[in-house]
Amino acid sequence: MSRVVTAGIDGSQEGLDAADWAAGEAALRSCLLRLVYVWRDMAGGGGYASDPDIERRAAEALLHAAAEHLRVAHPHLRIETQQKSGRPADELSAEGARSELLVLGSRGFGGIRGFVAGSVSLAVLARMRSPLVLVRNRPDREAAPTPDRGDVVLGLDLPRASTDALAFAFAAADRYRCGVKVVHSWSLPPVYGMGATDVVPTLMRETSDERQKEMTEALAPWTETYPHVPVTRDCRQGHPTQDLVEASFGAGLVVVGLRHRDARLGSHIGPVVHAVLHHTAAPVAVVPHS
Repeated sequence: MSRVVTAGIDGSQEGLDAADWAAGEAALRSCLLRLVYVWRDMAGGGGYASDPDIERRAAEALLHAAAEHLRVAHPHLRIETQQKSGRPADELSAEGARSELLVLGSRGFGGIRGFVAGSVSLAVLARMRSPLVLVRNRPDREAAPTPDRGDVVLGLDLPRASTDALAFAFAAADRYRCGVKVVHSWSLPPVYGMGATDVVPTLMRETSDERQKEMTEALAPWTETYPHVPVTRDCRQGHPTQDLVEASFGAGLVVVGLRHRDARLGSHIGPVVHAVLHHTAAPVAVVPHS
């Protein structure tokens, strides 16, 4: 894996916003920024056949303009551009595998569009084995999305806490010089009937204590490694998707883990990741883990 932050752009404003965010991240990491444009060569596909030369020139112009814009804001940042022809999900996944981080644009509400529309975005997420950040489009064009606004919010799955997601969140907070807000919501199993009301309060206390202990144990190595990073813990009875989305308001970055699934099971990303991608204004880092 190279020390590269890769941003996929497709000519949409979402893609350019993602490139802006990726440039700030690459500058903080002191690594190369690679801008990638993927176009489809439809020749021989039965239907409209685009002229490859026209596609290449258009891609080159777009990449050049984006790179020049970013060099103004980050004069010391190393930037390279690359255009590729092929299936977007395949090419983007391959670029992500060769990079420290892949950054793509996201529309939010209603899904991701551009060259990662619909099933393509899910295919990229399902194939990724390295972190992927999705950046929402900005209604306010005056305020560039930077990776150092607000705290890092981490959605923690207990008791199977992802060390990869923890490592990503704390390293990000260290770079951004901000805190980490760790969020975990739990609920009681739906197995208690009307006659069990006297048992529920005791079980709630026991479950709360157990989850608090699990969170403390999961965070211990990272609070020791990053003693200067402030940590806020939010461990409560509630609904994971709703609570994490609410906790993400004002965040600089939201980090969620994505458990690897057998390819035969499809590209299901889970309700928590799905909700955060569609209802959170902050950039979302999806960190795959086993």
